[in-house]
Amino acid sequence: MPNILKKHDRELLDGLKTTGQIPRHIAVIMDGNGRWAKKRGLPRVAGHKKGILTVREIVEACAFVGVEYLTLYTFSTENWNRPQEEVSYLMRLVVKSLKDETDELHKNGIRLTTIGDISHLPQVVQNELNEAFEKTKDNKRMVLNLALSYSGRSEIVSAVKQIVAASKTKGFEISSINEETISNFLFTRDMPDPDLMIRSGGEFRISNFLLWQLAYSELFVTDVLWPDFKCKHLIESIKDFQRRERRFGLVSEQIRKNHPKKSNVKIHSKQIAQI
Repeated sequence: MPNILKKHDRELLDGLKTTGQIPRHIAVIMDGNGRWAKKRGLPRVAGHKKGILTVREIVEACAFVGVEYLTLYTFSTENWNRPQEEVSYLMRLVVKSLKDETDELHKNGIRLTTIGDISHLPQVVQNELNEAFEKTKDNKRMVLNLALSYSGRSEIVSAVKQIVAASKTKGFEISSINEETISNFLFTRDMPDPDLMIRSGGEFRISNFLLWQLAYSELFVTDVLWPDFKCKHLIESIKDFQRRERRFGLVSEQIRKNHPKKSNVKIHSKQIAQI
């Protein structure tokens, strides 16, 4: 992950720190790789390869601006149903990316983690992941969390099964189960829920991604295809986030009473109006 950001990008990112809150956790649905390639008469895999360059830029930008957790929807359980040639290429691309980037992630203080059922991944991918986990495990600057062989529904089913098993072995009452209980059995138990979810490619859906965790996330959808998504688009999404009034079920008056310094924050929800 060599330095990609330009001086102008860094200045704009620095400016975000003075205009509002930086999201602690950003989740991204990296959509549009195939469409990007098709528009150029290229095979779909060319879009995935180009998309890796975007990942590098966005990881660097998020770490620079102070994001603590970045979750990238890398490969869903549904993606296993894609053409075998494309799936095989994606697995090779994951391996190559890990080989190319792990040292740089470590150098930049970034810890790599995953969510999903990685036991379904080819052994060579699992081996590279485990090496990256071990090398970066003590890094504190930012967590780069890859959703690999991931399904939001499967994650919730898994949590329910674990809770039922724990209720039998540990003897706690079913009536004591609450939202915190469920959160503690999810893959993301060690990280906060996303403050901001970005989707490239213009589709207004969350595609089985972090179904529990996105309950109160701010959503930002852009028509920009993932290979064309740049630091300037990340900055746009964070600026949009900073204009939102996060009410969590309350009304504006309650927010202003409890947080008077934020009383001038306006609700800006153009991106979620159609969802």
